[in-house]
This record gives sequence, C-alpha cells and structure tokens, in this order.
Amino acid sequence: MKKYFGTDGIRARVGAAPMTVEWLSSLGRAVGSVIQNQGKPIVIGLDTRESSAMLGDAVAAGLAAQGHHVILAGVLPTPAIAFLCKHNDFNLGVVISASHNPYHDNGIKFFCSDGFKLSDEVESAIETAVDNIATIPLAATLGKIESDHSLAQTYAQHCQTFFAPQALAGLELVLDCAHGATYRLAPALFNDLGATVHSLHITPDGRNINAACGATDLRALQKAVKEKEAHLGIAFDGDGDRVMMVDGDGVVVDGDELLWILAAHQLAEHKELPGVVGTLMSNLGLVEALAEKQVPFYRANVGDRYVLEALQERNWFLGGESSGHLLHLHYGTTGDGIVSALLILQAMVKARKPLSELKNGMVKYPQVMINVRHAGGKPDLSSAAIKAAVTDVERQLAGHGRVLLRASGTEPLIRVMVEGKDASHTKTYAETLAAQIQTILADA
Repeated sequence: MKKYFGTDGIRARVGAAPMTVEWLSSLGRAVGSVIQNQGKPIVIGLDTRESSAMLGDAVAAGLAAQGHHVILAGVLPTPAIAFLCKHNDFNLGVVISASHNPYHDNGIKFFCSDGFKLSDEVESAIETAVDNIATIPLAATLGKIESDHSLAQTYAQHCQTFFAPQALAGLELVLDCAHGATYRLAPALFNDLGATVHSLHITPDGRNINAACGATDLRALQKAVKEKEAHLGIAFDGDGDRVMMVDGDGVVVDGDELLWILAAHQLAEHKELPGVVGTLMSNLGLVEALAEKQVPFYRANVGDRYVLEALQERNWFLGGESSGHLLHLHYGTTGDGIVSALLILQAMVKARKPLSELKNGMVKYPQVMINVRHAGGKPDLSSAAIKAAVTDVERQLAGHGRVLLRASGTEPLIRVMVEGKDASHTKTYAETLAAQIQTILADA
C-alpha cells in the first residue's frame, strides 16, 4: 500500500493535505530528485479547474529547484501529455487534474518518457523522497521554467492522422466537452475533419468542470442529439481520457459497447484479435459477445493502469472500462477520449452503419451500480454482515448474474454493482443491497 498514490495518481480536496501548494512544491522537488535529469525538459499540462494553474506552478517550482527544465503547456487533455512524452522527447510528463471529480478536488499524475505511467517502484521512491524532503539539497544549478502553448497543435495533428481531410463530411455530431481540457481542441479537430459539430459545455469558469455534463452525466447530450437530429453524440470527461457516446436515438453507448465495436471492427478489418482486457465491472454481455467470436477475455482490477498491465502481460493491445477508458496500444499508451472517438467513427465510416447498428452485436445484461458514501478510511467489505447481504442477493440471482462490491480508489465511496437478466429485479437487488451496506457501515 502506497501512502499518497492511488490507482490514478494523487487526488484530494484542494487546500486539504496533501493537495496544498506547499506539499506539491515538495512533491516537485521529490520527483526531481528521483527522476534522473537527462537534459530533456519536463512538460506540465492542466485541466480547467480554478486551482490547476496554481498547483502546476508549485510543482514546476519544485522541479526547477532540483535543476529540471520545465515546459508549461497550458490546458491539455491527459492523453496529450502522454503522447508528447513519447513523441516529443520529454523526460517526464505531469498532469494537474482530478479527471471526473468535482472542481474542488484536484490531483496529479505522471508519465514517463515512453508515454506510460510511472511504475509502482518509482511512485514508492517518490513517496519516500517527499517524506524526507528536508534532507534533499537543492540543485547547484536551478532549472528554467518556460511556456509553450503550441504543443496542443502537435497533439491535434497527431489525432488528424487517422483520417483523410474531410473524411467526416456528412456526419453531424454533438460534442460535450464537460467544460474540461478538451473544450478548445475537440470541437476544432472534429470540425477540421469535415463533421458538422454542435458543441456543449465549452465555457469553463474554473468551477463548472464535470458539473451535470460530460462523460459522467449524459442527459444534456442525449437531449441535444435528439433536438439537433444529429447522427450521434460524444462526451469526454474533465481531463479527456475517457469517452462515452449517445446514438442517434439518444440511447447511451457505454465503454463496454464501445470496446465491443472496436473489437468487432478489428476482426472485420484484420481477421485477428488475440484477446480483450476488461475489468471486474465489464458487462457479461461483452464477455458473451466476444466468446461467440472466439476472442479470449480477461478481467483486470478496475483502473486503466490495471487494464494496461494485463494487456502488456499478455501482449494484447485492446482493452477498456465500462466508464469509457479505452486503450488501443497501436494508437497510444493511455486512455484517450478523442482518439477512441475517432476510432469509433472510423469503424462507422468503414462499415457504413450508424452507431446504433454497430453496437447490436453485443446484448447488455442490465447492470445497476449505486455509490454508497462512507466516512473514510478503509471499510471492511469482508465483514460477516456484508458477506451475508451479498450472499442473499447472489442466491436470488440463481447463477444468472453477478454482485460486485468495490471501494473507489479516488473517493470515499463503495461501488455496489448488481448484474442480472431482469432489469426490474436487478434494480431492486442493487437498491436493497446498497441500503443494507449503508446501514452496516454506519453502525460499524
């Protein structure tokens, strides 16, 4: 167990430990002492939270104090930083973002020069260094801090390579950018590719990121797609590493269905797919659809870093999460909402079918997830009372569904998921179980 790093970097409420200017400056120094200075700069990108620039400056100051040259790239999606690390010869990439969390939270994550996230060993070394920062001397020669906002265009040009000019001509799209890191880049990119673009939530004010919009709340997108009679809608989260979609009828197409579309397209185009990695949350319908195509499926722990680890261990390239984190290692090293959306559109263009038809090869099991908030710490999900409540639901499912309890790695929440063939019964089971767990945790 690490002290500060969770499943996706470090996150906390701004102003509360460890998400303070003072601590992030120390963190920057700690990172600067652990990461070897190879004469290559470190790039820092931000989302649109009111605290992001302040926290990014603090990290930059700490890195410069250890002699590193820092480039401030401004507001950029998380996957853009990963791409720039790999293709623009940066020594390290830093992202200041709390992804899908509300504005009052913030976080930090890092990418190595190869575009992948830091290993557990490096994260542990950074934690040790930050706890002993008083013993680490400043560099004899301080690093410089510069700004370069042109890097956004470098990433945009990379995204455009998936299509010929005007390849999306005739498509009418609604984009929901969640008032987040994609708010400038995504509408311009899809417009440049020829699509007719209607943009939602592209006026960040520092506090409206993810607020009733984006990949975590699709209601506004569903409404807009129907009102505009668009072909489909695309929603990104606050830092742009996940995507969700809405078809022309306003029906949500989630990460499992998008993963199925990518898998089916891969099989149609290349006749071969060694396997697909999902997570404990992946729908049984995805597993069954892939099995019909004789494609192996592996469930990793929830979190895109665990999906990536499983892909690398098996030498596979395609995986993802229900939440819309999709990884296609032929096209990038981390979840990328914009690239994933472009790959789905590519499948539509090649198949000449709407999104609603492409997803039909997979029949989803009704799945209900309820978040149960707790007081903090590490709740005991293996207690006798919780086990008994879960066993009762599993008995009622009679082998035709699943129950999964999972503690969030970024918020004080227990995710209660129930999956079954009957939607009404599944909803009832999930609500009952969530209420029981809420009571059990309150009484503990």
